[in-house]
Amino acid sequence: MLRRLPRGLGRGPGPRPPPAVRSAVTAVPLAHNEVGVRDTRPPLVLLHGLFGNHGNFQTVAKALVRRFGGQVLTMDARNHGSSPHSPLMTYEAMSLDVQHLLAHLGIPKCILVGHSMGGKTAMVLALQRPDLVERLISVDISPTSTTLISEFSAYISAMKSVNIPAGLSRSAARQLADSQLSSVVQHPQLRQFLLTNLVELEGRYIWRVNLEAISHHLTDIMSFPDFHKPYPGPALFLGGSNSPYISSKDYPEIQRLFPKADVQFIEGAGHIVHQDKFEEFVTAVLNFLPPP
Repeated sequence: MLRRLPRGLGRGPGPRPPPAVRSAVTAVPLAHNEVGVRDTRPPLVLLHGLFGNHGNFQTVAKALVRRFGGQVLTMDARNHGSSPHSPLMTYEAMSLDVQHLLAHLGIPKCILVGHSMGGKTAMVLALQRPDLVERLISVDISPTSTTLISEFSAYISAMKSVNIPAGLSRSAARQLADSQLSSVVQHPQLRQFLLTNLVELEGRYIWRVNLEAISHHLTDIMSFPDFHKPYPGPALFLGGSNSPYISSKDYPEIQRLFPKADVQFIEGAGHIVHQDKFEEFVTAVLNFLPPP
């Protein structure tokens, strides 16, 4: 069952963000899902990418609990899924959201696994609050700008231009939206991914992602904040061999900010590594986790 936190956050027995961070932005209560039962080990926290939702990692979460035990959390980022909308969409804000969720659930330390935008959120959280992060896995993303290889701006424009008449069945609405997106979003798999955000509300179809906030902050989302103090814990950068999002030119910055990092590539995987090569992805994550 997907759970949404009450508005009063940060009152649980877990850690709280420092006052300087809390005053800069306001956290939103993230909708989240818990798989497994918490034990003495830090729970895994899985963070999805742009236009995704907690369901993107749900099968992974179940597999990790089945093979590793413990507890795994998935969640919807702000402006995604069932989490609240907010005009602010920076990594500092998204990191704070996760910090407040950890505090509310009484989790003093976790293992972060983030894909793409979620990977950058995980890195920011680890760099801001290393005391909360036992280790980190960044899936197919580096702590660098991804602006030059991103087509997300065109996708947002195409999504905004979709026009679905009221009264259509869900299947007809998705088929029409798919057709309208096809001239810009040419890969059928990517269109189907974006269409998971098309929902019916009072007889009309809308995007459940906050396209205005995402569009306004797209430069922030595609870049990475400046940090000077490195994260001292173990880190794994797990890329797809067919994806351009982690390249050798990123290695110096990875090494500077994450000096204990290892970089691995899963052969034959594209950007959505956990979907393209599920078994290999789960195995790589399990091999990086601390022994039970």
